[in-house]
Amino acid sequence: MKTMINQAMLSLLLTTILVVVAAAAESSEPLPQAPEGEMFKLVWQDEFDGEKLDETKWEVPQNKRRDGWWSRKAVSVNDGHLSISTLKDGDRYLDACVRTRGRFEHAHGYYVARIKLQEKPGHWSAFWLYNSGVNKIGDQGRDGTEIDIMEKPWLDDRVTQNLHWDGYGEHHQSKGTTVTIPGVMEGWHTFALLWTPEEYVFYVDGKETWRTDAGGVCQVPLYIKLSDEIGDWAGDIKEVELPDRFLVDYVRVYDLVKK
Repeated sequence: MKTMINQAMLSLLLTTILVVVAAAAESSEPLPQAPEGEMFKLVWQDEFDGEKLDETKWEVPQNKRRDGWWSRKAVSVNDGHLSISTLKDGDRYLDACVRTRGRFEHAHGYYVARIKLQEKPGHWSAFWLYNSGVNKIGDQGRDGTEIDIMEKPWLDDRVTQNLHWDGYGEHHQSKGTTVTIPGVMEGWHTFALLWTPEEYVFYVDGKETWRTDAGGVCQVPLYIKLSDEIGDWAGDIKEVELPDRFLVDYVRVYDLVKK
């Protein structure tokens, strides 16, 4: 009898270990090949393991944004994920943004988020880097660039990645690409950027999608933003049955350091 109990306990332990290992493997992100003599070092992360948003890491702005309002009501953390919802609240449409402004601002490195995309039209999810230096004119993007690691206004296999610099007025400049990722609307996917002093390299699911030095490459710290926006680019929100949401499993930032 004692032997049978021990065998059952051992079987349960092995099953638990396999589940933990499988979960870790599922959420792991293969890092790009580091240059010879260097390695990637994790310098910042949020795994969203708590019961609410960690506001030592994230700020939640509340203001009108395009055809909706960014609101705390649209932000939650549960089951190990950040949820950014799109919903109707009376006559207003709500969605949200979380950002690391004033908490974590960083230049260069490898930025990656694991995301499950929204399901309905009328709004789009985004993972991006930003600071107010984007509005400076005269030094191209070196003194500030909006870096859109992922924007998803469509419900097909397309993903857009973009750079903006020299403000958003008459001097505005931009460069971007749209890539096709089969099955991107299904399940979880990673979206990443390797930002060095010389270039930007974009990735989806660990595969390079775009490499550029447009704008001269930003040389100043930027902060992270995860956001949803409502607007015609993604379709007519008035025709959509809400709520909808996109989920974030983690955000991680690595630096290249000497071995």
